[in-house]
Amino acid sequence: MLRIAISGKSGCGNTTVSTLLSEKLGVTLINYTFRQLAAEKGLTLAQVIENAKTDDSYDKYVDSHQVELALKESCVLGSRLAIWMLKEADLKVYLYASDETRAGRVFNREGGDLEEIKRFTAMRDSEDSRRYKELYNIDNNDYQFCDLIIDTGDKNPEQIVDLILSEIQKRGLSK
Repeated sequence: MLRIAISGKSGCGNTTVSTLLSEKLGVTLINYTFRQLAAEKGLTLAQVIENAKTDDSYDKYVDSHQVELALKESCVLGSRLAIWMLKEADLKVYLYASDETRAGRVFNREGGDLEEIKRFTAMRDSEDSRRYKELYNIDNNDYQFCDLIIDTGDKNPEQIVDLILSEIQKRGLSK
């Protein structure tokens, strides 16, 4: 069984890279996030984030559910906390990019007002960090333990996937 955990903050390319990597490897993509939870509950992402400030069940459900799913089969688990939560991962990858790059990507993906996206992203980063520390004693700004850390600011998704595939090969993890 092969389990790859990929984490990073919003706009770093987690979803795109995780999706492409799972396709290349022919394994299941697990990317269960607040977005999916919001859709299931008929709420906006902002509402879920606001609710999660005072109700730990949102985080705990998302985090435990994705790990349960990941333990069942070979997969790529792409989430904010994948590298911390999936202890059994064969490869832990952290993706990062500058705040400016991240906001620009969210703007390109979703449209809207760039300054508002920057404010929202900064608020979300701060709120995520606070919750992860409070819930799990995880500092999501400390990812130096990862097997592979990739600056995605100057790379396209295919280049990032190629770097991960190369590391998988190097470690003898692929069939």
